[in-house]
Amino acid sequence: MNILDEIIAHKRAEVQESKELYPVKLLERSPYYQAQPVSLKKYLLREDLSGVIAEFKRKSPSKGIINEFADPATVCLEYMQAGASALSVITNTHYFGGTNKDLTTARRFNYCPILRKEFILDEYQIIEARSIGADAILLIAEVLTAEELKNLSALARELQMEVLFEIHEEESIDKLPPDAQIIGINNRNLKNFNVSIDHSLELLNKLPSHVVKIAESGIDSPETAIRLKEAGFNGLLMGERFMREANPGKACKLFIKGIKKLMNEKTAIQ
Repeated sequence: MNILDEIIAHKRAEVQESKELYPVKLLERSPYYQAQPVSLKKYLLREDLSGVIAEFKRKSPSKGIINEFADPATVCLEYMQAGASALSVITNTHYFGGTNKDLTTARRFNYCPILRKEFILDEYQIIEARSIGADAILLIAEVLTAEELKNLSALARELQMEVLFEIHEEESIDKLPPDAQIIGINNRNLKNFNVSIDHSLELLNKLPSHVVKIAESGIDSPETAIRLKEAGFNGLLMGERFMREANPGKACKLFIKGIKKLMNEKTAIQ
């Protein structure tokens, strides 16, 4: 069993336990359940913002502890103030050190869209995402069938949430529902967790032309960000690059300033 199989098996057991402890009727009583979600797609296409989806992430299976004691209230607010288009909050506890409370805390201090970063396998998790304040969910094509992707995304839309469909390999594109609006290409190999930016660039032109395109993982410099944006990506999902710094919010601010500086320089030359 590789690490991905292990994570999925653990998550299935965890979801079953959550269903027993927090039934759907209880989740539906949350004040966030009735709130109007913010559009991730619209924010990613806003020209006054950076396209950066800044992620709150304490640890990972491949890197271990990244920033164990970071405060989601402080970090996520500073991300938004830095000019991030959206937030991504990891809620997986066992492997990534996140909690549902992290996302709810981020929601209290921010008005930009928040993506729940989680291994979603069951409709229950989508209802749960709505109840903790998420505006969008992640569906990973490699761990779901085409039918599951279709059904889970349909429920998300019914709850007025948007979906970021994540792919790792070209063959997964055909599994996505035809009405997919936001697609992310993850540069991290799910089997061994190696990262290569070239992976996004190679798969970019395989995506439908009308979708919002996101590059994920391994974006380590403003120069790399510009390269991806010039290639045609609308958004950049980044977590470790900021979270490994003592002040993630400041790191995000400097990164976005670097992107804007390079873009202005290129415009001036043209």
